[in-house]
Amino acid sequence: MSEKIRITTPLTEEQSRKLKAGDSVLISGTIFSARDAAHKVMTEALARGEKLPVDWQNQIVYYLGPTPAKPGDPIGSAGPTTSGRMDAYTPTMLEQGIKGMIGKGSRSKAVVDAMKKNGTTYFAAVGGAAALIAKSVKKYEVLAYPELGPEAVAALTVVDFPAIVVIDSEGNDYYEVGQKPYRRL
Repeated sequence: MSEKIRITTPLTEEQSRKLKAGDSVLISGTIFSARDAAHKVMTEALARGEKLPVDWQNQIVYYLGPTPAKPGDPIGSAGPTTSGRMDAYTPTMLEQGIKGMIGKGSRSKAVVDAMKKNGTTYFAAVGGAAALIAKSVKKYEVLAYPELGPEAVAALTVVDFPAIVVIDSEGNDYYEVGQKPYRRL
């Protein structure tokens, strides 16, 4: 694996296209959280011709369902949600300008094709490291759909949020290429 690459948001398409599967990154700045319920509401709003509550251009979305914060903390555990739950909505959301997604697990061919078209990178956050990830979150603010609870759209201010490029904007999948040296022929 390569040395850690520091990313400060917003993430442009040019920056996204430089990242390669297997790169280890530390993300600082503002990222947005949204899970499947929020994605469903947003894609339905777009279908009705409505404006979204967040300008997704050059943004990173984190598939997150946080636990309640302890007193004095901005957020509770902040681990990733399985990304495949967003796959039905992802191509539409990438058309809104998203350049990075953070979650866990594989993505569908339709999502990878949309990533290549839109210059988007898919990062994995380590499942099971939710408490550690939460330490990188300095602020958590619900922006839209508060009725969705932990699935609401929120802004997170992060410093050195750890992630790995799993699928780069060319469609290279680290879940596949990273395993090759360890497979028996």
